[in-house]
Amino acid sequence: MKILLIEDELPAARQLTKLLTAQLPGCTILETLDSVTGAVRWLRSFPAPDLVFMDIQIADGLSLDIFRQVDVAAPVIFTTAFDQYAVQAFKVNAIDYLLKPIDPEDLQKALDRVQERRLAGPVDMQALVNHFQPARYKDRFLVKSGQHMVFIATADIAFFRSSDGLTMAHLFSGKKYFVDHTLDELDTLLDPRQYFRVSRAVTLRIDAIQKIHPHLNGRLKLDTEPDAPEAVYVSRDRAPAFKNWLGG
Repeated sequence: MKILLIEDELPAARQLTKLLTAQLPGCTILETLDSVTGAVRWLRSFPAPDLVFMDIQIADGLSLDIFRQVDVAAPVIFTTAFDQYAVQAFKVNAIDYLLKPIDPEDLQKALDRVQERRLAGPVDMQALVNHFQPARYKDRFLVKSGQHMVFIATADIAFFRSSDGLTMAHLFSGKKYFVDHTLDELDTLLDPRQYFRVSRAVTLRIDAIQKIHPHLNGRLKLDTEPDAPEAVYVSRDRAPAFKNWLGG
């Protein structure tokens, strides 16, 4: 079986490759792609694989954007760390998914379902695409300011930082507000052309980047405006996708 992986986190891709190799002896991992742009280019250039694994949130947007740009002829299994609301969308539309971290037994069940559904014909992904579309590109947030609630415009937010289970929005003005979303949730709500998840703890707006410095082990160090409470680094694994994002 020839398998294509669309996953922007190298450790997750390695784990999935290890599980697939154990459960599907003789399978071939054709490629591991980390962006919508790269996946669309690959799918247009090569014959369809036998199976595709897609992480929902990848470097330059939602992997669902792939279906808007190219026909995906192969069966697809999504991998996701999304909340129950998103998982329900997979269930309603009878689309296979795996929650991260991936359990070997769940993987085997998903592979079995793919074989069963192959006989029934391809699954229509349009309903799933439509489900996630309205949640994207949030243009404002309702936050608490003292004893009141106020709106802040998304465009005024330089970066979001997660610490101790809380997420804080840091504005270009220097003000800071807690928001009721995790960074994983923000991945689906923010315009991927404007915001990039540079690490597990920071999602950054492109306008906030002042300078980029090469750092140890292939990492990048970012100077931001306003200054972040701690140094902001882009990991070696995310650096190629980050550079691609900066180039548009």
